[in-house]
Amino acid sequence: MNRLEFIAITAIVLFVAFALGWFAHWLIHRFSRVKGSEMSELDKLAQQLHEAEDQRDQAVAYYQQRENDLTGTLHQTEAELSAAMEALRDTRQEAEELRAYIEKVNQSDAPAPAESAPVFTRR
Repeated sequence: MNRLEFIAITAIVLFVAFALGWFAHWLIHRFSRVKGSEMSELDKLAQQLHEAEDQRDQAVAYYQQRENDLTGTLHQTEAELSAAMEALRDTRQEAEELRAYIEKVNQSDAPAPAESAPVFTRR
């Protein structure tokens, strides 16, 4: 095989490969072409998807706002509970001091054993 025959055969093989590739592309394009009715359905699906994404974004925003509100309410309630517990602690301490004072007064003012005086005791 001389040089001229080799070039001619190579050109023919490349042209046949090009023709087969173009034909295959044409067939694929022909069978996978989207029809007008399918295109309108795809447009409708895209619109529905967009609306669903908007609704999801609105729901996420609502629940984030709700979570922030509930977190604020929780912190406020915890602060009120802490204040109430502190007030209760102070009140108990004051009551204990008053009991001790009453017992001290009752012991220092204790009448003779014949008399019966009211005695305040713990309950």
